[in-house]
Amino acid sequence: MDELYCGESSQYLFTYAELKGLSSTFVANCIFNNFFTYTSIMLNIVTIYTICKTSAMAKTLKTLPLSLACSDVAVGLFSQPIYTFSLVKWLQLDNLNCNTYLVLNISRYLFSTASFLGVLAVSVDRFLAVHLHLRYEELVTHKRVVVVMISKWVCSAFISLMILWGLPSTRDLLCTLIAALGFIITFVVYIRIYFTVRRHKNQIHSTLVQEVAHSDEIKNFIVLIKSTVRIFYVYLVFMICYLPFLICLAVIRICGLSIALKQFYLYSVALMYLNSSLNPFIYCWKMRDVRHAIMDVL
Repeated sequence: MDELYCGESSQYLFTYAELKGLSSTFVANCIFNNFFTYTSIMLNIVTIYTICKTSAMAKTLKTLPLSLACSDVAVGLFSQPIYTFSLVKWLQLDNLNCNTYLVLNISRYLFSTASFLGVLAVSVDRFLAVHLHLRYEELVTHKRVVVVMISKWVCSAFISLMILWGLPSTRDLLCTLIAALGFIITFVVYIRIYFTVRRHKNQIHSTLVQEVAHSDEIKNFIVLIKSTVRIFYVYLVFMICYLPFLICLAVIRICGLSIALKQFYLYSVALMYLNSSLNPFIYCWKMRDVRHAIMDVL
């Protein structure tokens, strides 16, 4: 578990009876996780290649999904194989050693935090695009987006490595604050986007009624709305995949560990890793150019 740190109480380890009782859970998670390890790696590599080759997308709009796809590839290359190794060890009725727990937790926090901050960044970016409209390209430059992405990875690395300094509780508190603040920001952002979009649609409708509509402005607005809706689906899927894991951690903190919570925890981790395989499907579904290019590559 996330509390399985070196030097902590053995109450957080699986007992022999629990390992035997959870064997079917280990098998199910192992099969599930192995399959989606492959899809998260291959589909995201194809997505990265395709986005890089898609000339129709602006640089700022490319950078954010690319960073998110890179963190998804890293989940498939590092976090999921380590998690599968852990499941196999538990299936063999053997607990993990200190170093394996350490690597498992560092990789999980590194890439999950990077994914969360990446989803938060693309949500804020779409809000700025809708809210600023004509001033967006002037203020949101490619250089600034790259700086934000680098900062995201530095922050994720700092949080994940706090366990090496003996600060797991501080790390968990910091992650909780970031998650709470991130959810509040994204909620406010999408509410503001909704009202801004509705106002723009009313303005466009009024110009159409007066037969003085600006076709270029309408086309740009439609493209902007489509990209915003696409990012909203990415955010929605992310929430569905990550909320059970966060809820499980909160319940464990409040009520303590039980065999039922450990079982729920294992499934919530597998669902969290599933998110890395789902984002490419959203890009294919909502981006016609990317969908056609991915089909050509495949």
